[in-house]
Amino acid sequence: MLRRRARRAPEAYTGAADPGDPLDADQERRVRAVLALGGVPQADLPDGVQQVRLRLLERAASGREAPRDVSAWAAVVASRLAVDWHRARRRQERLGERLAALRRPELPSGEDDSLLSLAVARGLDELTDAQRQVLVLRFYADLPVRSIADELGVPEGTVKSRLHTAVRALRARLHEDEVV
Repeated sequence: MLRRRARRAPEAYTGAADPGDPLDADQERRVRAVLALGGVPQADLPDGVQQVRLRLLERAASGREAPRDVSAWAAVVASRLAVDWHRARRRQERLGERLAALRRPELPSGEDDSLLSLAVARGLDELTDAQRQVLVLRFYADLPVRSIADELGVPEGTVKSRLHTAVRALRARLHEDEVV
């Protein structure tokens, strides 16, 4: 009977009150506890529980066999999510430190420098988020292309392409404003 139960759709083997919910109340409490013990802040716990639900539903939708012990499987997924949360936070902190180190204590006071700064700011605003991100990381944070690709989780060629397009657009904007 246990084998038959494990092979059914997620709603059938979890015993959840809501037939569409792959986690029952006990399993959800366990997932929350694992996330909290893993250092995930209280405010982020609902998102973590939803991620576990989503992964369980994706597993069922892909036709893979249901986990033998949904509660244990969900706890393992929750512990991995906690690790991922810490990694993402550390990446953000490192990026913040790099950007803080780039700030100059004294800003240029000349009129030409002010016009150039204003034109660059306008040009950056016109770029897509992805283009602006790689441009800032490459030229302001002085990161190599490989590091940018690793941090963003994209191929190096994508970073190079975005950089090329962003530089070209920014250069055109600076020529258009007759600053350069």
